[in-house]
Amino acid sequence: MERGAVIVAGFGFRSGVSLSSLREVFALAGQGHPPVTHLATAQDKVAALAPLAQALGLPLTGVTPEALAAVPTATRSVASLTARGVGSVAEASAVAAAGAGARLLTPRRISSDRMATCAIAQGVPT
Repeated sequence: MERGAVIVAGFGFRSGVSLSSLREVFALAGQGHPPVTHLATAQDKVAALAPLAQALGLPLTGVTPEALAAVPTATRSVASLTARGVGSVAEASAVAAAGAGARLLTPRRISSDRMATCAIAQGVPT
């Protein structure tokens, strides 16, 4: 990992997701990668992800619908396309929050209860 790199875990999830589902998919997506430095999700979902961010002691970024839609994703979820107009909220959130030049390290992983997804992106240090 480059010194000072930003590593963002992006999340997509359904209403009513549990903290345990978010923790499970976060651990799954992060396996074999540098430690995450930030969390991100769609702007209107920040409040639901805040408990995980607080538990992990990591900053949380809300990504605007326009920024989500501008990111090409490696995977495509019909539910995500229908609801948000983006193939993967998790992937788009991670890449958008990691900044210009970011690259996806892990495409979205799905929790065992299918309530949450998580993807990891690395930003370019400034």
